[in-house]
Amino acid sequence: MSKKKILVSACLLGELVRYNSEILPDCPSILKDWEQAGRLIAVCPEIIGGLSVPRAPAEIQGGEGKDVVAGIAKVININGQDVTNAYLTGAREALRLAEENGVEYAILKAHSPSCGNQMIYDGSFTGSFTEGQGVTAALLVHSGIQVFNEKEIDQIALMIDA
Repeated sequence: MSKKKILVSACLLGELVRYNSEILPDCPSILKDWEQAGRLIAVCPEIIGGLSVPRAPAEIQGGEGKDVVAGIAKVININGQDVTNAYLTGAREALRLAEENGVEYAILKAHSPSCGNQMIYDGSFTGSFTEGQGVTAALLVHSGIQVFNEKEIDQIALMIDA
């Protein structure tokens, strides 16, 4: 029986995709193991949505990810530019990849306006958080995929390797 594939934020694997060009340190060893076993599908919704590295930080204004998907809220960068379409395009492509690969679980970057699964930046660019999901996380959850963040890797490991 083949092991299930897991969608994962590319930045958690140390890929150069973050808005500020920083590479996250110390990829958790279990992610490295899953990557070597061919279980991970790495994705950066912002990059596949057409944004560059580096890019201006962006936050959701007027709601959370599900509200962006519904056309109620927008993703705005710190310069006031509306980048909603890039976030929606990236989220839809991430969902397509997940569905194409039979993904049931995703591990996404906490707090991101794309990937946050519990808390996201509040839209004020002050470093403050609010409850909610990012655009990609919301779309995945709506489609039945369980979304975790990097602080919940032990939890998902128990579920999928049991």
